[in-house]
Amino acid sequence: MAFAPLVASFAGALLGFGATIWLWQCGDRARPDRLPLAIASLLAGTGCAVTAALGPESILDVPFIIARNLALFAAIFAMFSADGRAASLKPIRPLIITLVMVQLCQPLVLILELRATSVPALAQLAFEVRLLIDLLMAIGALMLLHNLYAGAAVASRYLLRWTVIGLSGIFAYDLNLATIAYLGGEYPPLLRDLRGLFAAVMGVLFALGVNPVGPRVQFSPSRAVTFRTLSLLLIGSYLALMFLVAKSLPLIGGDFARTAQVVFLMLAAGAAIMALPSPRLRAWLRVTATKHLFQHRYDYREEWLRFTRTIGRGGKHSASLEERAVKALADITESPAGLLLMPNEEAQLELTARWNWPTIAVPAIAGDHLLSALFEQHQIIIALDEARSGIDHHGETPHIPGWLADAEDVWAMVPLIHFDRLVGVVVLARPRIERRLDWEDFDLLRVAGQQLASYLSEQAGQQALMDASRFDDFNRRMAFVMHDIKNLASQLSLLAANAQKHADNPAFRADMLVTLRNSADKLSALLARLGRYGSNPMQDVRSIDLAELARSLAERFRPVHPVLLTRDESVHVMGNSEALEQTLVHLVQNAIDASDPEMPVCIDVSAEGLHGMIEVIDTGCGMSPEFVRSGLFKPFVSSKPGGFGIGAFEARELVKAMGGRVTVESREGLGTRFSVVLPLADAVRLLDGQNGNDPSKQEVA
Repeated sequence: MAFAPLVASFAGALLGFGATIWLWQCGDRARPDRLPLAIASLLAGTGCAVTAALGPESILDVPFIIARNLALFAAIFAMFSADGRAASLKPIRPLIITLVMVQLCQPLVLILELRATSVPALAQLAFEVRLLIDLLMAIGALMLLHNLYAGAAVASRYLLRWTVIGLSGIFAYDLNLATIAYLGGEYPPLLRDLRGLFAAVMGVLFALGVNPVGPRVQFSPSRAVTFRTLSLLLIGSYLALMFLVAKSLPLIGGDFARTAQVVFLMLAAGAAIMALPSPRLRAWLRVTATKHLFQHRYDYREEWLRFTRTIGRGGKHSASLEERAVKALADITESPAGLLLMPNEEAQLELTARWNWPTIAVPAIAGDHLLSALFEQHQIIIALDEARSGIDHHGETPHIPGWLADAEDVWAMVPLIHFDRLVGVVVLARPRIERRLDWEDFDLLRVAGQQLASYLSEQAGQQALMDASRFDDFNRRMAFVMHDIKNLASQLSLLAANAQKHADNPAFRADMLVTLRNSADKLSALLARLGRYGSNPMQDVRSIDLAELARSLAERFRPVHPVLLTRDESVHVMGNSEALEQTLVHLVQNAIDASDPEMPVCIDVSAEGLHGMIEVIDTGCGMSPEFVRSGLFKPFVSSKPGGFGIGAFEARELVKAMGGRVTVESREGLGTRFSVVLPLADAVRLLDGQNGNDPSKQEVA
């Protein structure tokens, strides 16, 4: 500790001389405060050098401190004049002159103090007068600096801030030092020894402020370090408060104090155990620190790295790309959950994936085509709180689905746009800490959404290429199969014709004929079905009674599984009876396979507008939204062991060829509803009549 004053003085001298050289060589020569600040730094460094040479007890450094203060007042006056406020110089000039004159009285008081060493009372009086002068100088300088910075323009504040900080630090240190010395009757050794070093450190700030390219030192700590530091400060403050309260309780006295102390410590420890791991507390701390300590809400480098890690975390047991896309976007805004809605062939939004949000009920059609068109046209991010309060930017409020507007935990809808085409919409849940979306959220979410849209589009393109390749291989194989079956059918037909001529046993002949003809019919039917792809989709279209077809299906499957008709009203639609029956047989068989043996499969027939609908409903295991979206109607993708994976695809294609559509609504653990929708026969006849076709040619099944 004996060497501490020497080290401090030596370091102060080096910093003071270094700041002087920097100000003289590299300082902005257009700044009028450059010269007085350089002189003040030189005097501060010289005073430290004198203290290092003569020891801290010497008072020969006081003249250098007086001269330094005069140079600092000259710098303050120069900054007032440089700010262009000529009117403000009129009341400032007398004040600065008065402070300078008072400061010039201090050498006389110092000489009186040195000569009055033999008279302790007079020496003490001179010492106190010198301290009062220091107090007046510090208070006056701080008032001038406050007026200077408070009245400066915004651009001037940026230029003055480092210099004002340095000057305020020097005079605030002198104010505290003189106050303590005046009250205590002598300088505190530690503060006196560090006075020169502190002034030299403030001289470094002068160098930063006068730098012509502006100060390069900015407060930019790592966000992770900041959050951890604040967490430690919070924990430390809590422990200190708990310690003080625990120590104060014994002052009450008596047996109650000891009991209260133990109870308080137990309650405080329990509260800490519950509160400190709280995600809400961590989120509040993060939001508060970001709001008050950083220029931007987001650390874009960290956000981009996390976004890339989330999207690139593939593998056999990892989540699907759709789920990872939702998570990547939700992590940006600290949202705890999210949904991904993607447009179907009719531009209606359907649920594709959900992340951490099993409770929200999403209808089969989550959004209409008008909402998709609005997202594509304006590429807007919808803040649901604004929409609920009636704020409408692009006419989006009427198109927001009711299930989203009614769900209070739904926070935002972010479109995923790829080359002006809507790939999907991510629905984000409300963060734990309530806040509003601002411009920075919109910019970052919009860019991240475009990146996610490119990833999803790339995956869809790769899947389409794989499907096309498999279809090509499948078509090549089926061409050989059709050729072989055609030859076999011809041979069987020829065999049947020869058997009629050469068989001696009439009974055998009749039996053989029946068998051969049945085989030929089956093979011909198979050929017709295999050759249907690519044929005219409207071939052999007639009116079909859905109720009659539903009753025949129920009778067909009732021996193997309970099948119920919930509604069987007569509804006539237009379609191909064979193709429709094949589609419904596939759907009913799948419903039976997914259901328990005692749970019935329901068939419902109804009319809705210009369409008839037949629904196949089961209460089986259900399907995930991901499988419904990306696997159910994809060829060669099957959930059954050994399945070929073209049944659902074929069913949808057959119904589409008849001018209808197949929709599905499924929930895991609850069941599945398949709906086959076809145009009503009367509506088709009316349309054909308007187009000049003869509706009388339509056959009735």
